[in-house]
Amino acid sequence: MRNIRWGIIGCGDVTEVKSGPGFQKATGSELAAVMRRTGHLAKDYAARHGVANWYDDALALIADPLVDAVYVATPPSSHKDYTLLAAQAGKPVYVEKPMAMNHAECMEMVKSCERAGVPLFIAYYRRALPRFVKIKELVDDGAIGEVRFVNINLYRPASPSDADPKQNWRVDPAVSSGGYFPDMASHMLDFLDYVLGPIAEVNGFAGNQAGLYAAEDIVTGSFRFESGVQGTGMWCFSAYDKRDWTEIVGTKGKIGYATFDESPVVLTTSIGTESFAIPNPPHVHQPLIQSIVDELNGNDNGICPSRGESAARTSWVMDQMLKAYYARN
Repeated sequence: MRNIRWGIIGCGDVTEVKSGPGFQKATGSELAAVMRRTGHLAKDYAARHGVANWYDDALALIADPLVDAVYVATPPSSHKDYTLLAAQAGKPVYVEKPMAMNHAECMEMVKSCERAGVPLFIAYYRRALPRFVKIKELVDDGAIGEVRFVNINLYRPASPSDADPKQNWRVDPAVSSGGYFPDMASHMLDFLDYVLGPIAEVNGFAGNQAGLYAAEDIVTGSFRFESGVQGTGMWCFSAYDKRDWTEIVGTKGKIGYATFDESPVVLTTSIGTESFAIPNPPHVHQPLIQSIVDELNGNDNGICPSRGESAARTSWVMDQMLKAYYARN
């Protein structure tokens, strides 16, 4: 097995603990270079994380012969451009979520990587986290019978930083593709795509109730999976309290879980209630990174479960829920 040598474009907060160390700790993997537009910040990151090379130019990092694969960890507005550049250089790409600004950009990325003959992976890391793998196993094993419907609830109070998009790019639609909805709902919808298959039909309403920024701050949606399973979702980012709970309901029971904390997964059937307390690893990207490295090295059973095609489906679903809001704003 050879070491896959990674280069990171955009070594911001997400790379400090969630992803960056995962490239160093995964078997057969190493972090060879990092890039940030502000050079002294890239140099500081490299020094703190023990990375040999740093750049303030993405093209230089992509062209580095010591970089085998590229991780794009910038905001969504630049995901497409960096992906296309990496593909043109013949290097596999791992891209942060949401995959791009919209479904059309996603498909351009997919096709570019196909033409270049390089794989495209997306950082929907919950597909490989142990607690979410358990949820999929419960569904696949028939623990709740035939799945009938899904209900998603995510709400929380507004944040003090929300009023200034310069401090918080996640609420600037020109950078993030929307507000908190694409940033957070993408994880929830993508995991359901993994468990239940693609969504075929979507309807949604989005609005801005608090008026703190230009992006939507509330979204409701209804959707139907190709399998016939139906679902609803409510996402609100200016409510009085916090709630993060999804239920998958079947003919013999239901599974409840939180997406953004480590609350136990709860299985409820006629027999009773069973809880599964499964902590996340220290670096939540690491299991998915390991699957990518194993696939690139041709290891047995080394297949990454999060790819450009599946992530593009998630972006399509979000586009359907948001399109009316952005058509009138």
